[in-house]
Amino acid sequence: MSSVRPQRVRPSAPVQPSHARRQNLSLALQALYSSGPMSRADLARSLGLTKVTVSELVTALLDRGHAIEVGRSTPGRMGKPSILVDVNRTGLQMIGLDLSDHRALHGAVLDLDGTVVARAQRPVLTDDSVIGDGSTAGPDSPAGPLGGERAVDLVLELVAECLALATAPILGIGIGTPGIVGSDGVVKTAPNLDWRDVPLRDIVASATNLPVSLCNDADAAAHADHTLGDGGDDLVLVKIGRGVGCGLIVGGRRVRGAHSAAGEIGHVVVGTDGGRRCRCGKVGCLETWVSAPRLEQAIAASTPDPADAAPHADDVPDAVTAAGERLAIALAPVVAALDLADVVLCGPAHVIVPALVESVERTLRARLFTVENATLRVRVVEDPNDIVVRGAAALVLLDQLGVS
Repeated sequence: MSSVRPQRVRPSAPVQPSHARRQNLSLALQALYSSGPMSRADLARSLGLTKVTVSELVTALLDRGHAIEVGRSTPGRMGKPSILVDVNRTGLQMIGLDLSDHRALHGAVLDLDGTVVARAQRPVLTDDSVIGDGSTAGPDSPAGPLGGERAVDLVLELVAECLALATAPILGIGIGTPGIVGSDGVVKTAPNLDWRDVPLRDIVASATNLPVSLCNDADAAAHADHTLGDGGDDLVLVKIGRGVGCGLIVGGRRVRGAHSAAGEIGHVVVGTDGGRRCRCGKVGCLETWVSAPRLEQAIAASTPDPADAAPHADDVPDAVTAAGERLAIALAPVVAALDLADVVLCGPAHVIVPALVESVERTLRARLFTVENATLRVRVVEDPNDIVVRGAAALVLLDQLGVS
């Protein structure tokens, strides 16, 4: 007698009428955010809902301040003009924080379209900053841990300054931080900030009495590209800085992974031919090839004139080409397994040089199986400086309005 393996039953809460209403409110906001001002009748046709239902939804959105009436449509031959409704794009604001720069923590106030209306920052690197081995850092030394409690204090100071700069009610606060971030809003580990198990979301929410969204900085950048930029629904965004990480959007949704560590590719060993020893103890980690400091060293060695922003085409060092190859080797299985359409590179403009991008694209195309009519874009983000704060704000849009 054969035994039948029991199937695990995944518990789920019963669907309540309030869930459907919440979903419809999000759908209405998503339609308005994507298409712009619409009449109630056009919105009903767009959503496939009755005019009565949409009228009730719009009334709720107006009462919450999430939507506003913006005038009347041009009258047609057969009827009178309709009142147009839109997302309250400038009447609400968001705060976005970028904690990934080892020189400063950056904050911004943004409107709902992702436009920055005010900025603030807190420097974190000084000439006497303590670095990892306990010695002191000079002006040209790499930054070490800022110090856990001091870093939290600076975040709260930055949030307070951004709140003071806001000129409209704040919808929420979004934070992009280096490290691994759990779904519970706890930064599990962020070595550059000397954080381990820091409940940052609750700390900021308690201090401000506002909703707080928290994620990894590369995830935030991927959200910005997807929601506010040119990204499609299936992309990987590689963020190059002091380390290397990536954010994944698949089917229009962020991939978190079983341990909230999806995209942590910096310490994946690429190749079996050795390489530099990494700070994690392994040899040949991707970070030892592709991090901004490594690329800066390679570019500086091949740029005789300090005023040059990038090496000349004939002077591109082998190290830059090799860095692109190693990055593509790490990405190729991910791109193939998830059938991604976009590979996006993000980092300081002076290190994301054309030779690096070309090397990544060339190696990817050589390693991937070509599907007929398939498209693969390898591109660079247009504005790397603001992408994390804008992505953190995009998280607020998603969490508070259901807009992605």
